[in-house]
Amino acid sequence: MAQQTYRIGHMDCANCAKEVETGVRKLEGIRSVQVDFATGKMTLDGEVTEAILRQRVESLGKTLENPETQKEAAQPLRGGVLGFWDYLAGRRETRLALIGGGGVLATLAVSLLFNLPESVSGVFYTLFMLVTLYPIARSGINTLRINREFNINLLMTIAAVGAVIIGEYLESATVIFLFAVGEALEGYTADRARDSLRSLLDLAPPHALRLHGDHEDRVPVEDLRIDDRILVKPGERIPMDGEVAAGNSSANQAPITGESMPVHKGIGDTVYAGSINGEGALEIRITRLAQDNTLNRIIQLVEEAQSRRAPSQRMIDRFAHYYTPGVVILALLVATVPPLLFNAPFFDTPDGHGWFYRALSMLVIACPCALVISTPVTVISAITAAARRGVLIKGGAHLEALGTIRAIAFDKTGTLTAGQPAVTTLHSVDCETGEPCMHCDDVLALAAAVEKRSTHPLAQAVLNAAKAHDVLDQYAPAADVAVLAGRGVQGQVDGRLVTVGSHHLFENEYPHPKDLCAKIDSAEAQGQTAMLLSDGDRVRGYIAVADEPRESSAAVVRDLNTLGLTTVMLTGDNARAADSIGQAVGVRDVRANLMPEDKVDAVQGLLRQYGQVAMVGDGVNDTPALAAATVGIAMGGAGSAQALETADIALMADDLTQLPAAMRLARFARTLIKQNVALSLGLKAVFLLLAVFGGVSLWAAVFADVGMALIVTLNGMRPLRQSR
Repeated sequence: MAQQTYRIGHMDCANCAKEVETGVRKLEGIRSVQVDFATGKMTLDGEVTEAILRQRVESLGKTLENPETQKEAAQPLRGGVLGFWDYLAGRRETRLALIGGGGVLATLAVSLLFNLPESVSGVFYTLFMLVTLYPIARSGINTLRINREFNINLLMTIAAVGAVIIGEYLESATVIFLFAVGEALEGYTADRARDSLRSLLDLAPPHALRLHGDHEDRVPVEDLRIDDRILVKPGERIPMDGEVAAGNSSANQAPITGESMPVHKGIGDTVYAGSINGEGALEIRITRLAQDNTLNRIIQLVEEAQSRRAPSQRMIDRFAHYYTPGVVILALLVATVPPLLFNAPFFDTPDGHGWFYRALSMLVIACPCALVISTPVTVISAITAAARRGVLIKGGAHLEALGTIRAIAFDKTGTLTAGQPAVTTLHSVDCETGEPCMHCDDVLALAAAVEKRSTHPLAQAVLNAAKAHDVLDQYAPAADVAVLAGRGVQGQVDGRLVTVGSHHLFENEYPHPKDLCAKIDSAEAQGQTAMLLSDGDRVRGYIAVADEPRESSAAVVRDLNTLGLTTVMLTGDNARAADSIGQAVGVRDVRANLMPEDKVDAVQGLLRQYGQVAMVGDGVNDTPALAAATVGIAMGGAGSAQALETADIALMADDLTQLPAAMRLARFARTLIKQNVALSLGLKAVFLLLAVFGGVSLWAAVFADVGMALIVTLNGMRPLRQSR
């Protein structure tokens, strides 16, 4: 059997996912299995039938759905009381709890009205308690039998039976009812958090208008193929990734890239599924299949990101593994040691609760749900909130790391600058007039022949200038082109070795006149980048280009400086051009003339100095530096599959405007995680002490447990409000 994916229902906390994963792993034929609480999905590899899987999962109190056989996506939950009621009605165990709770309430009313004997009312309380307890006890016993582990359901079963033994019939029935409803409420809030991601699926329409000559057919997007043409009318959502084949309009790409302003779209421009078409009709040529479009890739990567546990979550999971059995042992000691060694009362007395009751209260309090859910809900919410803003964070570890960053390094070209440099100066050593001449055009034509094989932004500037001077095709494209990493490029043009490179390269390898150096120095002093050209061993001249800072770069850098970050620019450009851009955008440190390995060394130096460093680049050329940093942030993820795959974080729009917001979101998420862990552990400690000294009832213990789980869940969902 190939790798299979299933949806697991009724997972109320992260510990539920662990129970299912452990139980399924014990099945014969299973090679690997992973259950993710954040997405509610189970991925497994092995030879096992779906019937056996379903039996094992349901025996642990959960449900199993196969997305392949059940194509309909889960409907988002309604909010408020009605939404919670729908959720209760959809769960078998909570339906039993409602029956049991109603029976307890009716028994209490009859008992008060007709003064029933306690023995009679106790029988009815116990009967209705057992109705509610059945699925809880079944799950707890099966988890102990299959996984050899205590879970909260088993602890609550012991507590309920123990309360009946000591005659606390009404308390036993009420506690189990409150626990069942509380667990359902936890599951409801967790599913609401999952729905925040599922809502992304609604961004792209399920059908499209496919064009056949003059005919239009409405077809499912799954039926569309590459190069098919579709029509998107004004105001409609764009259903597929593609290129505009006809028409002009604007597109609201905020759901995909986070851009706040609509972007003009004309012939040849890229459009993304989920974007909203503006005022004009567009005819679009499909470039990606439905399952491969940008929106689906984002959703898939966000789901994978949420399944990668944050360091704090891994620590909490390890703690919870020992915490629950530890409390069980402690409760056993509390119940037995004082009566055996100090003649303390085992059962309740008129003066207060006995030590058995206190131990039962400890078992109820022992539930680790609030603790283990404190991190994953926050991570789900923060990653989804970031995705809505056009920032793809590839996992909880990267989210937490982003919140600890103290320094941030930027590539220059295409990151802090627009990445669209233009030729500003063209000079040949053979030029006698000082104005562009045929010799200057020949330098440009030779450079274009070599740069035709390059995708660097500076190469594009040369090609654009050659086209404007009508010399683009004067020479055939160079052969045997070799990139001189961080220094230039060279190739064979008409049998001659032509090299285009930096002033630094030519200073070391190609002697040239001092007056040429002076001209180059003058150009670089004005912030231009000079590329020299040699024809064989002879230096023929230079081409100077300039790249302007992005309009948003200065504001973004200023915002990051305000956050207390040290901003650094790393570039292979010359120092003067780099300083000019650095001053314009406001970075605090500029490092120039860096080859790719030098950028890695620079990042490693920043790591030694600051501890936690982010690197922002294009996701391709700066891959070594991105990998060396604590967090690698790639630009333009929406247009680059490689950027989506290689970076820790991808800015979907090709700009920096969401970076400060992402930093604040990551810091906010870390704060929420700390708050949730402190609240969970603090309340547990207080109530455990109260239980030992007889100061807490079973009712109060359940309220404390359920209440704290809800508090940390709702607190962890706060980042979702920041994405709107």
